[in-house]
Amino acid sequence: MQPLKYHRVMLKLSGEALGNEDGEGINAKQAQNIARRVKEVREMGVDVAIVIGGGNLWRGRVGQEMGMDQATADYMGMLATVINALALMDALEKEGVLTRVMSAIEMRSVAEPYIRRRAIRHLEKGRVVIFGGGTGNPYFSTDTAAALRAKEIGAEALIKATKVDGVYDSDPKHNKDAKRFDHLTYIETINLKLAVMDSTAVTLCMEHNLPILVLNLWDETALQRALVGEHVGTIVSDE
Repeated sequence: MQPLKYHRVMLKLSGEALGNEDGEGINAKQAQNIARRVKEVREMGVDVAIVIGGGNLWRGRVGQEMGMDQATADYMGMLATVINALALMDALEKEGVLTRVMSAIEMRSVAEPYIRRRAIRHLEKGRVVIFGGGTGNPYFSTDTAAALRAKEIGAEALIKATKVDGVYDSDPKHNKDAKRFDHLTYIETINLKLAVMDSTAVTLCMEHNLPILVLNLWDETALQRALVGEHVGTIVSDE
């Protein structure tokens, strides 16, 4: 086996990754596919933490369009991420992967409260840790939660798992001439307004020099190759 470049990573998943073809709801088969990918990474000896969105169940902007208070809509979205975290936990444990769900919003009956040192201890014991509830605060996205938790637990990279093989200058599904970037700086990502992660998350990564890897999770080997240092997808960093 090739030596690892990254020994602890944060995997950022959108809620749609668990959804059906239209990105809505929870598809057990999709959850199991993700669980198998994560299991393969754990078997490489990599510590894995996960932040998952809730867009397959609820989007805060939908609530705002309905006239709902933004904070209320955002809290509903945080609860949706916990539902997704529990679904993914179930899929991982069916694959024999020890998993813990930690929530920034306290709900002890279904998840542990987020405590940084406890999360690190779980990782040291070989457990996958899924962080639900975002940051616990409205107005912050799960992208920002992923960047924040990644730094707190000492992750060496933040991996943005998508259904495309990197970052493009336009949507490759609608533009066959779209250009894929092999590398971007944090400033380029922000200035070009590329849909990598929101600007708060990118800025946090920039301030702490945390690389962001954007790759296709559905490519069966992409994640594993990235972890041993092969160039896969797009990397956002200072270098």
